[in-house]
Amino acid sequence: LLCPHVWQALGLAACRWLRTPATPGTRLDLRGIFPPLTTPFTAQGEVDYSRLEENLHRYATAPFRGFVVQGSSGEYAYLTPQERLAVVSRVRQAVPRDKLLLAGSGCESTQGTIAMTVGMAEAGADAALVVTPCYYRGAMTSAALIHHYSQVADASPIPVVLYSVPANTGLELPLEAVLTLSQHPNIAGLKDSGGDITRLGLIVHKTRTEEFQVLVGSAGFLLAGYAIGACGGVCALANVLGAPLCQLERLCQEGRWQEAQALQFRLIEPNAAVTRKFGIPALKQAMEWFGYHGGPCRAPLRPLSEAQLEELRRDFSINGWL
Repeated sequence: LLCPHVWQALGLAACRWLRTPATPGTRLDLRGIFPPLTTPFTAQGEVDYSRLEENLHRYATAPFRGFVVQGSSGEYAYLTPQERLAVVSRVRQAVPRDKLLLAGSGCESTQGTIAMTVGMAEAGADAALVVTPCYYRGAMTSAALIHHYSQVADASPIPVVLYSVPANTGLELPLEAVLTLSQHPNIAGLKDSGGDITRLGLIVHKTRTEEFQVLVGSAGFLLAGYAIGACGGVCALANVLGAPLCQLERLCQEGRWQEAQALQFRLIEPNAAVTRKFGIPALKQAMEWFGYHGGPCRAPLRPLSEAQLEELRRDFSINGWL
């Protein structure tokens, strides 16, 4: 499915893309809701591509702007480089071209991230979602992160979206770094999962002249994000409740704030349950309840206990979803 250049890039060989910076692409319109797709696995722990495609077939009925592939919800950290690329390629084949495909290409090194980003472009991604490198987080100063992202964006054949998810990385992309990077012609925006609305509002305000787009990284503060000028959301809960999240977006766009508030309140507890409380095992379990293929996670992630399962069901049922 992938050309030899991709495998060369992943092997960090001296392929032409790593030597020649790409011409910055046209800025993408990121307005809308993006589910960060989960990765189905078989009972033997292999990627289950047929079930992935079945989920995509069901998601076709929702007015999503596109999909995020190999983000945190996709367990990207537990997939091999070859699997990460193959998943993106299969999603691209199954999804209409008018649906944007944002592919997680972040690695710990700048060199590795460039190689993976080139691979994701070859696999059909429209943009690269690049998480902050964090293993040596003490050394990840604003200067280091600005250099990292600038090098990636210079070399990337597709637009880059910054990705700050401090709950997973223990590192928030500093405000000064975001503002500097927003001026790069091949950096289209930011997905911010931190939940600091004051910070998000300031980023929106300070980057207006750059046409920099801010995506909310959680359904728990989607309404607040729209209120301060975010353009859309990458929300794990959209894997389960995609239609209500698209409805919330529409209500905000139409200025129907009271209705939007009522819907947002019903989404807060289910969202917390499938993210910070119980994580991906809960997200996949909830998908099963709603007719999608969730299935097992890859080790060392473990399934929910009976007590956790009951609490998860309660978080959905008391808000009228089950």
